[in-house]
Amino acid sequence: MTISLGGKYEAGKGPDEAGEVVTREDLGNFEHLRKLLATLKLEAQYEVIPPTGIVNLNRDNHIVVCGPRLSPIIAQVLEGDDNLRFQKDRAWHLVDLKTQEVYRSPMDEDASAGDVGYLARLPRLDGKGTFIYVAGIHSIGANGVVHYLENHLAELYRDVRTHRFSTLISCRYDPKTLAILESKRVSPIYRHEA
Repeated sequence: MTISLGGKYEAGKGPDEAGEVVTREDLGNFEHLRKLLATLKLEAQYEVIPPTGIVNLNRDNHIVVCGPRLSPIIAQVLEGDDNLRFQKDRAWHLVDLKTQEVYRSPMDEDASAGDVGYLARLPRLDGKGTFIYVAGIHSIGANGVVHYLENHLAELYRDVRTHRFSTLISCRYDPKTLAILESKRVSPIYRHEA
């Protein structure tokens, strides 16, 4: 499996300098996903999505860990989710379009150690399959989604099998170590029409 991680330019460096980096949270996500996939007898490798955000979604066995801010392609695919959406006003947040409930990051609200993430199986651009998508309002939110997968993968599979879906996951973490302490689903699991 290929796990694509969103890349950014290193602080103080631009496109003409070799300064593409990924967050330590995303590298941690790769390690956790690699171990989880190994329990399923799958091998994983990662690639860095360049800061342009251009990523090939048209391939099998693909997981993308990258916020819509970093990839216009991902942002366009997310527009196809009629249930859940990233939005921005004073800060980025997630919205359940069915219930109108707004999910803001505790980091932005009261600086507490928590975040909200988005988990989905989304359509490839070529229409020939799907990919797994993980993102948080902040990078740590993606860690919460991965933590949820580590602890609820069998249950999630029973609910969605191989269908397209999306859901939201909240998490709390240790502010010193950034280790996820708990994760839980906070929205329904929305099944998408094929």
